[in-house]
Amino acid sequence: MTTSEPARAAAEGTTTRRQVLRSTVVAGAVGAGAWALAGCAEGAGGSATPQTGPTAPVELGPESEVPVGGGKVYPDAAVVVTRPSEQELKAFSAVCPHQACLVSEVGEGGILCRCHGSRFDVSDGSVVGGPSPSPLPAVPVRVQEGRLVVGPEAGADG
Repeated sequence: MTTSEPARAAAEGTTTRRQVLRSTVVAGAVGAGAWALAGCAEGAGGSATPQTGPTAPVELGPESEVPVGGGKVYPDAAVVVTRPSEQELKAFSAVCPHQACLVSEVGEGGILCRCHGSRFDVSDGSVVGGPSPSPLPAVPVRVQEGRLVVGPEAGADG
């Protein structure tokens, strides 16, 4: 009877190709698992300091894009604008305080973050459901010549 490769390698103190491949697969699986869990870990997110809105005035587009009773997410500006009533516009940071994901839509249930299911009120940004620990920060908004402007000084008349 002959000695098998793994038995001979073990006796000689060397590593077989099979052992190297097995170690590589296990290490890769552990790394992938750690990466996947990091996305749900407390404090993990897309940014170390969640953005609270534009740092300078930003023109978003026509006021008419925001429906009464709804809203629109402007991902490039990281802002969500809502219209709770015909005469009222509100703007909030689109960065969810839970894990710094951008909110994805405004619907019947309010402003929704699909990352972990947080929901926010369209009139004041308060948490109405999900794991977010705090409301969406308000951002100044105004209409200038029919166009939405958000950010510092946007709340001032002009």
